[in-house]
Amino acid sequence: MKRRALTGLGLLLALGVLAPAWADAVDTLRDFVREVKSGRASFTQTVTSADGARKKSSSGQFEFLRPNRFRFSYAKPFEQLIVADGSLVWIHDTDLNQVSSRPVAQALGATPAALLTGGDIDRDFVLSALPSAEGLVWVQATPRTKDGPFQSLKLGFRGRDLAAVDIVDAFGQRSLLQFTRFEANVSLQPEAFRFTPPPGADVIRQ
Repeated sequence: MKRRALTGLGLLLALGVLAPAWADAVDTLRDFVREVKSGRASFTQTVTSADGARKKSSSGQFEFLRPNRFRFSYAKPFEQLIVADGSLVWIHDTDLNQVSSRPVAQALGATPAALLTGGDIDRDFVLSALPSAEGLVWVQATPRTKDGPFQSLKLGFRGRDLAAVDIVDAFGQRSLLQFTRFEANVSLQPEAFRFTPPPGADVIRQ
């Protein structure tokens, strides 16, 4: 009986310690969105098929400037550029010399990019704290819009720095973005997010 009592007490104490930490994870995301107006980081992206049988990895640089400006520069294994200039999102496939664009509001919606670079997170997402894992505190962000492109969206923070974004899309495919050398509130100008299609590119506007 004593052992059971102590075990129960220990469990209650553990929950008492962990619950505030989980709650703080949501505050960390809200603070990040409110206080970090720009940022820069290196990233690796691992995409895993729904059955877990296939994986592909890529890497590059990420920059953002609120509101609604960001740049993903993929360097490996293939060069690709995704730029949001505040009005349009541009995607440039370097090998094909093909460019596509669509309005920011249409392209972002309730997506990870929208969550990180603009919008009202509590209006667009339901936020809930998750247990810490792999040295990170995690937040679940569920889009309020039904029938969206994602099954789940999680963000991981190391301290106050964004460290990971874990996405499972509507088809069960998982994309894990891991950030390193994150720099918050760096000096970035809107002009840095302008994109001009290169000469001869096939441009598709949606």
